[in-house]
Amino acid sequence: MTRSIMRWFLIVPLLAATLVFPYAARAAAPPANIPFAVVTTTSQVADLVRMTAGDRASVTGLMGEGVDPHTYKLTRSDVAKLAAADIVFYSGLLLEGKIIDALTRMGGSGKPVHAVADRLDPARLLTPDGFDGNADPHVWMDVPLWIMALNLVRDRLIEFDPAGADRYRENAAGYAAKLARLDAYAKETLAGIPERSRVLVTAHDAFNYLGRAYGLEVRGIQGISTESEAGLREIEGLVDLLVDRKIGAVFIETSVSERNIRALIDGAAARGHRVTIGGSLYSDAMGTPGTYEGTYVGMIDHNVTTIAQALGGNPPAQGFEGRLAALAR
Repeated sequence: MTRSIMRWFLIVPLLAATLVFPYAARAAAPPANIPFAVVTTTSQVADLVRMTAGDRASVTGLMGEGVDPHTYKLTRSDVAKLAAADIVFYSGLLLEGKIIDALTRMGGSGKPVHAVADRLDPARLLTPDGFDGNADPHVWMDVPLWIMALNLVRDRLIEFDPAGADRYRENAAGYAAKLARLDAYAKETLAGIPERSRVLVTAHDAFNYLGRAYGLEVRGIQGISTESEAGLREIEGLVDLLVDRKIGAVFIETSVSERNIRALIDGAAARGHRVTIGGSLYSDAMGTPGTYEGTYVGMIDHNVTTIAQALGGNPPAQGFEGRLAALAR
């Protein structure tokens, strides 16, 4: 028996024991202690909960910097954290594809488990081709849509901890106001990109909501999920696009291999068209914890400012709040 199979036999009973049975008895009870324990999947969801809960909750995110949620698998440590949590939030819409079943089972057994994007207005969601009729899960790229997710987190926290309701409402309102200012910055900054250059080419299709919100044409080499592999035809088609429309910059992502982007650049060069890397964008994960880019505001600010500069706009060198490291010009 191989070591990987033996490991699987050990993990399955652990999952069954910790993701099902302990929760039912404590499902409806308000938190016994403040701060109560929250576990989230992605860093973006962790940011929403931290900004809303403040010091009433201790928030632990399972997925850190550079982690791809599409392919993420639970570790033993993750299982222990989930078992100890009082309430769990995840992004949803199949973003966390490898662990959705475990999270769903957990919620069905009584522990409060909430998928924030699953509760958004379906009319506001994109349903791209090639994703089996499912909605695009990258909703945080549209700031007003993420404000709706913030309000959903607020409501679930109030439901779980009514004693903190006033604090949650106050914190969420303050954060929503800041995000509204961020949205205005994104609109103004990306509007400055010349019309001929308003094409965003990235490693995978994580930016369609950003494109819709701020008027950019978006092309990704891979599909909505990084589990789908880019074929030669897709790469050749994007090389044609770069050459025919004289697009001068493409973008890598912090949580996705840059191999396919390099293939695009080489393909365009072979046809006499020079393409540069316009910068590295945060797509499925935020930046380093404790840094500005390790916050949702910093993530979006970095992306918007980087895109605008690379595609011919004129953004402020240090971005929305003057907190970005000045981008090379």
